Amino acid sequence: MTEGAREWAKRLGTVGVWTHDVERMSAPSAREYVRAIESLGFAALWVPESLGSKEAFAQAGLLLGATKTLIITTGIANIWARDPVAMANGARTLVDAYPGRFLLGVGVSHAPTVKTRGQNYSRPLEYMRRYLDAMDAAPYVGPKVEVPRVLAALGPQMLRLSADRTLGAHSYFVPVEHTAIARKELNTGPLLAVEQAAALEEDPATARATARRHMKRYLELDNYTNNLRRLGWTDADLADGGSDKLVDAIVAWGGSSAIESRIDEHRKRGADHVCLQVLRADPKGSPTADLERIAKAVL
Repeated sequence: MTEGAREWAKRLGTVGVWTHDVERMSAPSAREYVRAIESLGFAALWVPESLGSKEAFAQAGLLLGATKTLIITTGIANIWARDPVAMANGARTLVDAYPGRFLLGVGVSHAPTVKTRGQNYSRPLEYMRRYLDAMDAAPYVGPKVEVPRVLAALGPQMLRLSADRTLGAHSYFVPVEHTAIARKELNTGPLLAVEQAAALEEDPATARATARRHMKRYLELDNYTNNLRRLGWTDADLADGGSDKLVDAIVAWGGSSAIESRIDEHRKRGADHVCLQVLRADPKGSPTADLERIAKAVL
């Protein structure tokens, strides 16, 4: 898998885009949006699958069909949302239709989301192992294709599983110190794609308010808070929307140079690719204006 991981690291490039925006857009608006991202020079777009979002494969097909070269990656497709055969064959369909342009990211999601689906979130690491086994064994009558995949991974065991069974790991809601730890667990070969939230805002109060609005949902989820505690962050840091120190560690803010510097920090610590999630002080503002400014600095 190392050879494939290195090939995908080159395809993805240093910086891609991670966004919730396409979840909320109409299909025509989403097509226009991804064409704009492609025209800015970004090679990859990461799209989530959360509770209530658009279905991952239908969404990916829409976006792939609207663009010519842009790689669409699921960040992540929820393993509780479909059985392993559906996951494997949905991915095979897109890989066959758009060779080299679809990367499947899968993950265990979070206990509250799984409970809302009427399922039991129990022993997620073991469940993921069995799920990957079932994906590999899934019958398929279409053309034989290999599905490139990565795992959402934060803790050491899931990181090691991602190295053993996939091209590598996709980490989310992490400070730069986690990237060094993740690279050590993965070793040198596997792909490491790190999400980084960023706000093009130089006023500290406005930037941190924007960051806390983004962080609120994640500080309510055990997978993320447990990971931060493993890194040495305290309950005081996690309380009341996050300490200023934690906010600044999770969300890069300032001018383009500050965001470029954070990307470089992840790269120095072993990230192959940084998935940039741009936060706007005005959520109703243009979804591409800040990306245009950042693209000039980082691409």
